[in-house]
Amino acid sequence: MLNLKTTGLASLLCAAAFTSGAFAQDAALDLKFAGALEFSDTGTLFVGDNYNGAIYAFDMSDGAAPTQVALVNIGDIDVKIADTLGVPKSALAINDMAVHPITAEIYISVSRIGNFKSAPAIMKVAQDASISMLDLASVPFEVQALDHYPDQETTFRPRGLGQGEPLIRDIAKGEITLSSLAIMDMEYHEGELFVAGVAFDNFLSTLRRMSYPFDGSQSAANVEMYHISHDQFETRAPIRAMSIQKVDGKTQLVAAYTCSPIVLIDLEEIVDGAKISARTLMDYGNGQPLDLVSYSAQGEEMLFLTSNSRSPHVIPVSSLNDAQTYTKGDLPEGGKSDMMPIMPVGDTGKAVMFDGMSLQIDNLGDALFVSLTRDMYTGSLNMDSNFNGFPNRLHNLVAEFDFPQYWEDE
Repeated sequence: MLNLKTTGLASLLCAAAFTSGAFAQDAALDLKFAGALEFSDTGTLFVGDNYNGAIYAFDMSDGAAPTQVALVNIGDIDVKIADTLGVPKSALAINDMAVHPITAEIYISVSRIGNFKSAPAIMKVAQDASISMLDLASVPFEVQALDHYPDQETTFRPRGLGQGEPLIRDIAKGEITLSSLAIMDMEYHEGELFVAGVAFDNFLSTLRRMSYPFDGSQSAANVEMYHISHDQFETRAPIRAMSIQKVDGKTQLVAAYTCSPIVLIDLEEIVDGAKISARTLMDYGNGQPLDLVSYSAQGEEMLFLTSNSRSPHVIPVSSLNDAQTYTKGDLPEGGKSDMMPIMPVGDTGKAVMFDGMSLQIDNLGDALFVSLTRDMYTGSLNMDSNFNGFPNRLHNLVAEFDFPQYWEDE
């Protein structure tokens, strides 16, 4: 176990010695990539570093709760973050967002790209909407290396559909390493951190669990699931977003995959070396999940699932109880497109209106969502906070209620 320690600025230039299951007592901070973010309930910030194959835990537990959680709305937030960092917007990549459970401060992980290299940063958005870069050199931290970290040479195979020639961005996919998916999502639950991503062998999709504070040990289990729309069992593509919920009287992981099955995994199954067969409950259609947020609405626990290709999907947690599971042979053979009458399969949720495209979303206090939202008309990236029962801004819409004549009789 690496004890909490504070590093000086000079130590940022030193490389940490990473060994699986054991950590150097005086290892220096060597964060090479700030990706997936997750908070513990007391304010520890977990940061996934896919370049190092490690998870950093920063002690952010000294903040105070605001008297009242404020809405935080910032237009062109990517421009403002880039300005704060002194880089052009084109050199900025936003990776994830998480809200401190006590202070309601919003943290955003980013990469600054330039001179053929990238540098990580974590930005803090305060309740007064001010933006600053987190001084990681002053924050106590622990680090846990991943077992079975994938190699950094194997890349994806570019593919495409249609008659046109591939675009440069299509070809560039062949330069992305599989190790970039080593840490896709993290979920903290009752003293443990659950980590979804890929490992090094042919059975790539992996779930890890590790106790916190880190003690150098972890469990790594492989995950197989039946993908309804693909009509095949899959072991490579990792879980994209997940939430831990009580379903059928058991504590289970609700997980969302690309294209877009929802599965259940009993936490008791996640043990080292296990080959897990996740139980597929539904497939609501194509798209790549981005965030899965648990929240309460109208006295009921809900899951709010965002996607890069679809409207957000709201699933009542209670609807997962006693839900039918699907495997190969239960449905007609062959791949299934969104337009087929059979789709969606087993879907207990509903697509809901959302003005724009939410790239990341999280709870802001008990009644609000905060979202990094791409405006569909201007293309700007904004931080919007809205009531979670109707998480929309209506400025882009023209409807009956907007006509002045509608209100003349009042």
